[in-house]
Amino acid sequence: MSVLYVVATPIGNLEDMTYRAVSVLKNVDYIAAEDTRHSKRLLVHYDISTPMLSYHEHNETESSAGLVALLEENKSIALISDAGTPLIADPGYRLVRDARAKNISVVPVPGCSAAVAGLSVSGMSTDRFCFEGFLPSKTVARQRVLETLNSETRTMVFYEAPHRITETITAMGKAFGQERRVMIAREITKHYETFWQGSLAEATSALEKNEITQRGEFVVILDGIGEKPEFYDEAALMRTLLLELPPGKAAKVAHQLTGVSKKVFYEIALKEKR
Repeated sequence: MSVLYVVATPIGNLEDMTYRAVSVLKNVDYIAAEDTRHSKRLLVHYDISTPMLSYHEHNETESSAGLVALLEENKSIALISDAGTPLIADPGYRLVRDARAKNISVVPVPGCSAAVAGLSVSGMSTDRFCFEGFLPSKTVARQRVLETLNSETRTMVFYEAPHRITETITAMGKAFGQERRVMIAREITKHYETFWQGSLAEATSALEKNEITQRGEFVVILDGIGEKPEFYDEAALMRTLLLELPPGKAAKVAHQLTGVSKKVFYEIALKEKR
């Protein structure tokens, strides 16, 4: 039967595989894998002999067409990523989009997600949260994205690579204020799984002192600023502070009170002075 299954796989511990996922992978015609060599270990562990096809970000457009053609031939395919739930900071949306455009059934087989796993043990608000994935690697672009998020009231979840984790946490401190609470989760479900929690200032110090090992896969969970009161008005706040403080100091105090960028308040101050 023509079905595209989107199958979640373990993010580290192979015992986190679901019974249903094993059954689906054993019974489909093909498995579309992000890295066939990496996924081979999982398939061997569960005695799955289904043939694999390569599907990754570098061949996504071409491979999507080929996989949809197979689905149109009444074949069943399971899409898996290297770890966790496909499409979450991983390739796959083009295949799902193209399959749906052909009225092919797309079925989720849920399971592990590093973002949700980290969030669930963070102790931060889970009523509302946003997933931001990987930030840009370039310094200016990364800071620009963070500046757009510094008024975010929801808990934020990021992925980060080990060679950029220190730079990212430092950049977050500049954008959100050094006292913002953060959890750094490393190697979730794996042998060296660790969870570190504190302020962004403390996190930067811990990374610089190598108290947080900079190896493996990171999930960063950052507190939002909380709900703004209905009467909140940035310009009104600055006008009040400018009665007693110079622009630079007023912008700093406003940033500490609200979490909004000092740059935003300083520009308001300049307008007020003019």
